[in-house]
Amino acid sequence: MKKRGSIFRMAYPAGILLAVSCAIETAASTDARISIQADQPGTKISPLLWGIFFEDINHSADGGIYPEQVRNRSFEDSDQPDHWALETTGSAAGEMAIDSSKPLNPLNRRGLRLKITGADAGKVRLVNRGYWGMAVSKNSSYRFSMAARCGEGFTGPLNVALESQSGQTLAEGTIGGLRESWQTFTLDLAPLATNPRAALVISPQKNGTVWLDMVSLLPKNTWKGHGLRPDLAGMLAGLKPSFVRFPGGCWVEGDELKYSYHWKDTIGDIAHRQPLWNIWQYHATQGLGFHDYLQLCEDLGAEPLFVINVGMSHREVVPMDQMGQWVQDALDAIEYANGPVQSVWGGLRARNGHPAPFNLKYLEIGNENSGPVYQERYALFYDAIKARYPTMKLIADVPTEKRPSDLVDEHYYSSPEFFINHAEHYDTYDRQGPRVYVGEYAVTQNCGQGNLRGALGEAAFMTGIERNADLVVMASYAPLFANVNYKKWNPDLIDFDSAGVYGIPSYYVQKMFSENRGDVVLPADIEISSAEHEDAHHGGIGLGTWEIQAEFKLIHDVTYPSRKPLFAAASRVSGTGEILLKTVNVSPSPLQTEIDLRGVQSLQPAATEIVLTSPDPADENSLAAPNHVAPVQRTFTAGAPRFEHTFPAYSLTILRLRAER
Repeated sequence: MKKRGSIFRMAYPAGILLAVSCAIETAASTDARISIQADQPGTKISPLLWGIFFEDINHSADGGIYPEQVRNRSFEDSDQPDHWALETTGSAAGEMAIDSSKPLNPLNRRGLRLKITGADAGKVRLVNRGYWGMAVSKNSSYRFSMAARCGEGFTGPLNVALESQSGQTLAEGTIGGLRESWQTFTLDLAPLATNPRAALVISPQKNGTVWLDMVSLLPKNTWKGHGLRPDLAGMLAGLKPSFVRFPGGCWVEGDELKYSYHWKDTIGDIAHRQPLWNIWQYHATQGLGFHDYLQLCEDLGAEPLFVINVGMSHREVVPMDQMGQWVQDALDAIEYANGPVQSVWGGLRARNGHPAPFNLKYLEIGNENSGPVYQERYALFYDAIKARYPTMKLIADVPTEKRPSDLVDEHYYSSPEFFINHAEHYDTYDRQGPRVYVGEYAVTQNCGQGNLRGALGEAAFMTGIERNADLVVMASYAPLFANVNYKKWNPDLIDFDSAGVYGIPSYYVQKMFSENRGDVVLPADIEISSAEHEDAHHGGIGLGTWEIQAEFKLIHDVTYPSRKPLFAAASRVSGTGEILLKTVNVSPSPLQTEIDLRGVQSLQPAATEIVLTSPDPADENSLAAPNHVAPVQRTFTAGAPRFEHTFPAYSLTILRLRAER
């Protein structure tokens, strides 16, 4: 994902960028007909169609789904002890500084040196408040760990406590027996009360000098026991994704090559993982590493889709004669995921706790890269990967020229009106090229913090994706997560703080489409019997190159044609014979609609309706009201194969109908 505001990208061969911004006011007809050819099934729908895309943006990993409570735990963020505070009482005094004179290990070279004087006449307290507060719960247990060593004459003890904002001690313990060489100490802390904004406090009890590193506080209760925050991972499970694209995005490229993602730096002991400056302006601990992503995919029952750097950052390109190691990293990543335990990287996977292969089948070569430099580097990866792993599915960023690709990744970011106006975009798409993965799409304009109007724009577009399942075989909304205290991109599918989480209306659109999947498209025709639309659909088109360092915009006024207020996609579940009808009413009026199921003799009386709507399209969810805009399900009687149904204003509705057999 590039930080480009209203820009959306289509994968044209010349790397052209097309940006559309428009505003539409639609007054809709109140009568419509949807005719479904239930006896003429069309193309099969990919079982992988609806997935998710994870990028470490908006503190979605650190401070998010990876539940480390201590910020800057390894003191690698800078030459200053960022996010650590030194507090003193009485006549006690303390000095703290980053020290690299005797590192914990070659990959973790910085530690914290703390000198204490006057401990008999006061206290020295080292305080870390985590990621906008440490959320701790009563009756839960947290594992504190820390590497420490001491100067001559100081052996401890160190008091370790969790405190509330008011200074109440929630849990505490003591560490002693320090030596002049590094040791790792652990404590289990069980808070006496729940607190969403706790702090970790380390207090030396005597004078002297102590060095600290890898100071960590992690909950012992994690999702499926695999180290992730349960409520956030549970939100992902609720989407029932078929695949997970990871780890980015721009995060993979890096602004410069030295900040690009290298999966080998993210596996094994967390004390040996190298933190990396994130393009979204913070250091990533790499606590959520390559192995952890693969484990998450397995736990979700989703196919892993790994994005590898193609030797291109936002500003730099690796020379062709130096590309060997970058290609080798891709081969080694596949071996780590899939290789036998007798192989080098498969054996390391086994030692990291997973002897069985993860069965990685999809690899994306680069992210949002294009131009001749991308084409020649893609060819290198293609030849090497296909020679060793011929069944691996390779995804390209743009249509490829020198070698084929299995899928091309297309990204769209714009207004609700853009997505509504382009709901039929793939109806007339060229079928001669590779099939499409819509890797990133979202309404990013005129949508508040994520409102219903934006969600309905996406839903309209998604009906077009599903209708064209012969062409579009995978799709994923972006971005996935945001800590409400640190939003570098808005909106985001799932918002959270240290203690709570909610999905924006778009979350429920994704959930509804994913939970209600057919396996074959049914042709559906929509007729609007009395449409009166305001013909004031104005906007602009910006045209620009999409190269590493070039972008320009030429703005022209555009008048869009009037659009219908109702969008639909129909499908069938072959195993049960159920007919699924997804409809999106983007108008301010309810639509009394005739549903005509052609080729169906009769319906079972009981049918299911799932509706996402709200009186105001600007309505949003929040931490205080997480379900203000959420789907409601009810049972109704459909009657005959031809029946009338009212679709509420501003709504996504899914009907589940079962034909008599």
